[in-house]
Amino acid sequence: MSVHPDLSAFLELAEFGRLTGKSQPLHALPLAQGRGDFERTSQILDPNPPGDITVRTVQLPTRDGSVLEGRLYRLAASADQVLPTILYFHGGGYVVGSLDSHDSVCRRLALSGEFAVLAPAYRLAPEFPFPTAVHDALDSVSALKAQAGQLHLDPQRLVVAGDSAGATLAAVLAITAANHPADIALKPVAQLLFYPVTDMSTERTSHRTYAEGYLLESETLEWFYQHYANAAARQDWRASPLLAPLAAAQAPAYISLAQYDPLFDEGMAYAEALASGETVVALGVERGLSHDFLRMGGIVASVDDIYRRALQWAVTTAG
Repeated sequence: MSVHPDLSAFLELAEFGRLTGKSQPLHALPLAQGRGDFERTSQILDPNPPGDITVRTVQLPTRDGSVLEGRLYRLAASADQVLPTILYFHGGGYVVGSLDSHDSVCRRLALSGEFAVLAPAYRLAPEFPFPTAVHDALDSVSALKAQAGQLHLDPQRLVVAGDSAGATLAAVLAITAANHPADIALKPVAQLLFYPVTDMSTERTSHRTYAEGYLLESETLEWFYQHYANAAARQDWRASPLLAPLAAAQAPAYISLAQYDPLFDEGMAYAEALASGETVVALGVERGLSHDFLRMGGIVASVDDIYRRALQWAVTTAG
C-alpha cells in the first residue's frame, strides 16, 4: 500500500519546508531547538484531543532521591472507580518528548473509561544517559504500587505501554518481570508496544529503505542513540531488548508497527522472538502509515481505529 493520503499531504508539506530551508530534521538542530520543535508538532498532528478527561499530577519517587512528575488520566465519569492501569512511556528517542508532547495519546487511551493511564516524565539524555530512563521506568512501577490505593488503581491489572523509545522501556519492564521478577514491584498482565526500538546495535534493511522522507529519519535515530547510549550500552538488553535471553514467557504483547518506518524490521524481529519464546503476540502492521502515528489523530482519520483495536485487545487480555 502507498502512503496513506492523509499522511501523504503532511509529508509533502514537511519536505517542502525542508527544501525551502524553513524546517530541518531533528538531527540537524541544536538540542534545545529540536526539543522545542518536537513539542510543537503535537499541535499540528493532534490539535484537538479528547477533552472529557480528568488529569491529575502525581509525584513518583526514584531510587536516587529525585522525584518524577507524572500525570494520571481517566475518563471524568470514572473518577471514583478502581481501574486497571496503563503505565505509558512517551517516545522521543530518550532525548526529546515529554508529558505535553504525548498528552493527546494518553487522553485517547483513557477515553474509553476502561483504563486509567499513568504517564511518568522519565529523565532524558544527554543529561541523563542510559540506564537512567530504565531505572526511572522501574521506579515508576514501584511508585504506582505504593500509591495505587489513593489513586484508585488496581495494581494487579497493570499494562505497560509506550511508543518508540517509550515502547522499549515497556518491553524492558515486561522482560524484567519474566526473567528478573525480584527487580520489579509489579508483574504486568499485558504490554502494548507501538513501533518500538528493539536493537540499537545494528542497522537493518528498513533503516535504509525508509531512511528519509517518512518523519523519523535514520540519521535522527543515530543522533538519539549517540546522546543516550555508548557502544557498550547498545549491546545491553535494557537498551536493545531483542538481545535479551527471551527464554521465559512474558506478559502477552500487542505490537503495532508502521509500514513506512526505519524501525519496521527490528519490530518484526522482536515480535518473532517473543513468539518463539512462547509469549502470546498480537502483531499488527499499520499499512500506509509512518512512525509516530499515535500522535496523528488530528490528521489521519484511521488513527481512531488503531486506538480502538489496541484497547479492545488490552481489555480482553487484562481481564
